[in-house]
Amino acid sequence: MINDINIKRFVLGPFQSNCYVLSVKGSNECVMIDPGIPAKEIEDYIKGNSFNLKYILITHGHFDHIGGVDFFRDRFKAKVCISADDSVMLSDTSLNLSDISFKKIVVKNADILLNDDDTLELNNSIAIYAIHTPGHTPGGLCYKVDGVCFSGDTLFKGSIGRTDFPGGNYSEIIDSIKNKLFVLDDDLIVCPGHGDMTTIKEEKLHNPFL
Repeated sequence: MINDINIKRFVLGPFQSNCYVLSVKGSNECVMIDPGIPAKEIEDYIKGNSFNLKYILITHGHFDHIGGVDFFRDRFKAKVCISADDSVMLSDTSLNLSDISFKKIVVKNADILLNDDDTLELNNSIAIYAIHTPGHTPGGLCYKVDGVCFSGDTLFKGSIGRTDFPGGNYSEIIDSIKNKLFVLDDDLIVCPGHGDMTTIKEEKLHNPFL
């Protein structure tokens, strides 16, 4: 539990992508971040806690972060949110990189297109802030919720996202991290798209790319 929210992490698929379910203490509302595959264990977790899945938040449009979107949207009638710049990747198998994967991934249009500084609300009490962090993809988003930042493939513990895929840009990702994430509180917990959690302070001090 972090302040008024609870975070459950699921590690999914052959690329070990992190999917998070974030719920509010004393409420049945929750959001999901980056469902990479249609995992029954997550469906069971949501149903077992009688959660109402309000939003599916997508940090970026690569296949290992969107493969389960329609599965969960259809079951829970949640609103799918992605950046305006990455929205085209949902249905483009070359841009979402599923052309080189085990299965081509095509996802229906998002319900909500987000831009930098847009805000969503959970349980009428918890703000979800969208932070545009291009570099890994043109429309990469991080989501700041309470004392946590869901960083997708922008910032990892001790590393940064790859920039050699279509739309990637090394100088942009460094700028995004330094000027969008490193200006946040040092104690902010970072929940990345792959690997273990970290903090802003830890990455300022020890990340070799920065």
